[in-house]
Amino acid sequence: MLRVTTASLCTYCQRMRVFLPQSASASTVTSPSKRLENQHTVDSLYGLSVDIRKVRKFKGWVLSEGTAYVSETADLLRDMGADPTVIARILETHPEAVLCRPQDASAQRELWVSVCPNKRELMSIIEKFPASFFTLTHHSNQQANILYLQSLRLSKRIIGKLMASAPQSFSRPVERNQEVIHTLRETYLDLGGDEGNLRIWLQKLLSQNPYILMRPAEAWRDSLGFLREQGFTTEELLSLVSSLRASIAELQPESMHQALAYIEEAFDCSKGELKQIVILCPAVLYYSLPTLIGRFQGLMDAGVSMGQVKESPNVLELTTQIVLYRIQKLASYGYDVRGGSLDVIVGTKKDFEMSYSKLHLRAQRPLFNPVAPLRSAEE
Repeated sequence: MLRVTTASLCTYCQRMRVFLPQSASASTVTSPSKRLENQHTVDSLYGLSVDIRKVRKFKGWVLSEGTAYVSETADLLRDMGADPTVIARILETHPEAVLCRPQDASAQRELWVSVCPNKRELMSIIEKFPASFFTLTHHSNQQANILYLQSLRLSKRIIGKLMASAPQSFSRPVERNQEVIHTLRETYLDLGGDEGNLRIWLQKLLSQNPYILMRPAEAWRDSLGFLREQGFTTEELLSLVSSLRASIAELQPESMHQALAYIEEAFDCSKGELKQIVILCPAVLYYSLPTLIGRFQGLMDAGVSMGQVKESPNVLELTTQIVLYRIQKLASYGYDVRGGSLDVIVGTKKDFEMSYSKLHLRAQRPLFNPVAPLRSAEE
């Protein structure tokens, strides 16, 4: 059970220098750089081994606030499992944390513990996203959104990741997130997805792009509607959605139209071949036209044929600099990409290193093994 009061708001976290009250001291009003520091805050942070110079440089206004809760904030983090080094790092990165009232920070801890009960994992998240944890606004919306996502049986790990990396989606009314999730569900089922796999599919989408809930539901409908008009079947659309996941909601019909028109003309391909290229390399749908032109021209300048690119269109996922580097590295061991498949240079850095290592070993392999025992005539 989540125990959070709707009044748990931390106005201090939202305060900016330009909004200081008129009753502030003359030195404060005259120039932010000359504002008097709260010596107790400075001493308390120094006692925690916080780099005061770093705080002064990036968030100096925090040191001038009249009320701060340095020891209370440190105690909270310590109670959650943070060691002195982690506490210092968090307060250096997000010193505004010391301006949050202890009761508000405690309420936030209860909220986060509800989705991440493991102290070590929770502290790892807070260390990476301290601003998300210490931004204590819209608690009622946060609570409602957590309960809604839990009702979908999404894993606590996914919910915790969303809270940390996309806190805006939890601050807004739960109805807006419900609308997006409803659209995602309809999309998946309309494309032939199975209801039993819906939860896993949603978790993959949310894990890949935590900001997916911030995209309007209409964006999904517009993107898929355009692709349907291009002749993609239901099965092909499901494959594209699964490959692009959340990115498909960011695609604009006009930009996709330009990309497809260019690919069709540059590759001199039929509609069927164009669809196959997109299925093999969905990334062409979200690359800008200048990017596609530059990468295609870079391949042509490197001596690669159009037919080779057609067979391995995912080579367009690599920048021209990476393509040239890999071609030259392979050439040093006698492999001429222009005479073979481009599959050897596509993929991640790890994929390429594996292919390169095989060629390297082949080039270094001796004609005979000088330490192997000689066969006798009787053998």
